Amino acid sequence: KLLSEQTQINYYDADDFHPQSNIHKMANNIPLTDTDRLPWLENLAKKIAAWEHSGGAILACSALKERYRKILSSSSKTVFWVYLSGSFDLIKSRIESRTGHFMDTALLQSQFDTLEIPKYGLEIPVDHTPEEIVNRIISKLKTHE
Repeated sequence: KLLSEQTQINYYDADDFHPQSNIHKMANNIPLTDTDRLPWLENLAKKIAAWEHSGGAILACSALKERYRKILSSSSKTVFWVYLSGSFDLIKSRIESRTGHFMDTALLQSQFDTLEIPKYGLEIPVDHTPEEIVNRIISKLKTHE
């Protein structure tokens, strides 16, 4: 959200686009399958294409696998990937401190098990401050243009 404020580009959280069936599973600590994720990813890909034509967007998304990232970028040529990396313990502590989200820490290990770390884009450790993270992203975007 801070990146959105500083760039004046709309921010979206991919979790807000999950169908109710996915939310129900995650709220009950049932990991999503690739089949569960496919309609969600395809919907997000359409949204990315639409956002691209209306000034762009910042999308926070747990695009854990390479095939998910391929689906997400399938309708766009301008996706710039930022991988926010962090240890299991740090991510777990942050999940425990948030409120009002349907997923708790019970599914975190399954996400780490599923994660295929991208070999492209920008990797930033999340143990930096939000301001440092945003500054690094903006700096990289300027050289990427």
